[in-house]
Amino acid sequence: MEDITPNAVESREPPTTAEPRHDDLAIVLDGGGARAAYQVGLLRWLARRHPDLQLRVITGVSAGAINAAFLASHRGTLSSAVDDLSAIWTSLTVDQVFRVDTRSLTGHLWHWGLRLVSGGNAIAPPVSGLVDTAPMRRTLRSVFTLGPGGEIDGIDRNIETGRLAALAVTASSYSTGRSVVWVQGRSIQDWERPFRHSKQARITLDHVLASTALPLLFPAVQVGDAWYGDGGIRLTAPLAAAIHLGASRILAFSTRYRGTRHEREQPQVQGYPPPMQIAGQLLNAIFLDDHDRDALNLTRINHLLANSPPERRHGLRTVDLVLMRPSQDIGRLAGDYEARLPRLFRHLLRSAGARGTKSPDLLSLLMFDPVYLKLLMAIGEADAEARCEEIDAVIKPASRTVGVS
Repeated sequence: MEDITPNAVESREPPTTAEPRHDDLAIVLDGGGARAAYQVGLLRWLARRHPDLQLRVITGVSAGAINAAFLASHRGTLSSAVDDLSAIWTSLTVDQVFRVDTRSLTGHLWHWGLRLVSGGNAIAPPVSGLVDTAPMRRTLRSVFTLGPGGEIDGIDRNIETGRLAALAVTASSYSTGRSVVWVQGRSIQDWERPFRHSKQARITLDHVLASTALPLLFPAVQVGDAWYGDGGIRLTAPLAAAIHLGASRILAFSTRYRGTRHEREQPQVQGYPPPMQIAGQLLNAIFLDDHDRDALNLTRINHLLANSPPERRHGLRTVDLVLMRPSQDIGRLAGDYEARLPRLFRHLLRSAGARGTKSPDLLSLLMFDPVYLKLLMAIGEADAEARCEEIDAVIKPASRTVGVS
């Protein structure tokens, strides 16, 4: 754990408008597929500890975008919102996310194989993802109430009443190669950085689905005239959207297990690494590791600002951060539940080496099994309880402690 004490920020009364303010509390939810159930466990503890807490700025990417949009659109208290979100995750199964029946899986494999050997010949059928995610669209349609244009109902209302300042959902444009942060809020100023920019929008189901579209595995999603995939592909600054939207206090929920130094030095495979091991490391590096780099940069900036007079800060401000992460290797735990997956899908994963690595991180992204998901929620609740003082400190800005673990 690395702690610093930056400059104090004046505590203010709860906001009465929906416009972002520089004392807003933000929650940042990253991706991880099924691992996002861990976030729900953290939220359950938070709702129990602070049932009337208002999360004014909410950002999400990939599976975290689903949780973010749900929180932003819910009309009840945080406690009731988390209860409803928990009920969804505790009953979620893999066939509610993508098709795992024999006809669909073999058909997709056949089309990809034919496409590869055809040399791009026009006789080969077009391919998109390795699996059919139509079930996820149906599942989310049952979760959200949608307006006539597909917009998620409830977000506008929460903005109008001042309960929500902004919701941000991140995706990656396959058309331009840039990340886009779709933002719904009031009095929002757009921003642009190298390879990423914001765009104001009314968040729709397609925005959320685009953010969750794991590259190659899930088909890309069309929004407007462009095609988008998982927002974690080029998400080099996961905390940036929350800071742009006015937050000076951030609760960030990562699904990446870091492990002890001893664990990090232990090999996860014996012999040549199977595709599952390589794919898991790629997914971690692309989607989840940037939280640590961004948190470290934020800590350094806070140190610099703490020793700089206001006139030399160039508009920058200190930001309180508590970054939560699993205290257990949830990738390794996924291996204990692999036998519960549908037979053909399980067979394909084993062919890719699911049993050839001690920590099958790719498997954990796809482990939509109620028993496994409930375990992740329980771990999330226990982890939050273990760090309750740090979380309480960032919620109550009288104490200014930045924590990263």
